[in-house]
Amino acid sequence: MGRFTTVIFDFGGVITASPFEAFNRLEDERGLPRDFVRRVNAANPDGNAWAKFERAEIDAAAFDALFAEEARALGHELEGEAVLAVIAGAVRPAMVAALDTLKDRGFTIACITNNVPGGKMGVLGAGMTRSEEAAIEVADIMARFAHVIESSKAGVRKPDPRIYLMMCEKLGVEPGECIYLDDLGINCKPASQLGMHAIKVTSGEQALADLSGVLGMPLP
Repeated sequence: MGRFTTVIFDFGGVITASPFEAFNRLEDERGLPRDFVRRVNAANPDGNAWAKFERAEIDAAAFDALFAEEARALGHELEGEAVLAVIAGAVRPAMVAALDTLKDRGFTIACITNNVPGGKMGVLGAGMTRSEEAAIEVADIMARFAHVIESSKAGVRKPDPRIYLMMCEKLGVEPGECIYLDDLGINCKPASQLGMHAIKVTSGEQALADLSGVLGMPLP
C-alpha cells in the first residue's frame, strides 16, 4: 500500500461507461455482426483509421472515409462518422467520487486518454462528447487531475510505452509508484511491464473494489 503515490486513469470505459456497449447498439441498429467495430479497430491496430485519428495524423473527413474502407474490406458498410456519434459514454458518478477521495487522501491522480482532436465531426473536448453540457461535465472531471495526456495532442497513443513514461516524467514519479486503470488489456500490459500495478476495468464496481483492495482503503 505505502509504495503507491499516484493513480492514473483511462477515461472512456473507466470514468465513463464502456463505449463498446454503444458500439454494440449501433451494430444492432445497422444489422452488423456483434463487435464488428472492434474487429475493424483491431485490424492493423497501429496504422488504421482509428490509430491515425487518435494521433491527429488525419482529419475528420479522412477518418470517415478510411474507416468506411476498412469496414468494407471486412464485408460491411459503416462510416466513421456513425462510430464517433455514439462513442461518448455516460459518466460513472462513483468513479468521480473516488477521484475526490483519492485527492483528499493525498494521492496524485492523472489521466491518459486515447481520443480524437476536439472540434472534429462535432466532437467536443477530451471525453469525445457531442454536446456542450456533456463537454462541460467532462471538463469539470478533467480539472481534478494533476495532469492529462491526450493522444490527439501528444501525437502518441496507448499502448505505446512512451505515453506512460511521458506521464511519469511529467509527475516526477517512478512507474512502480503508480496504479493504472484501463478497460483494455492491451493498454494495461505495457503499464504493467513498466512496473505499474495495472487494473483491467470491466465495470465501475469491479474497478473500485480492486483499487480499494490494492490501496487498503475504502472507496465509494
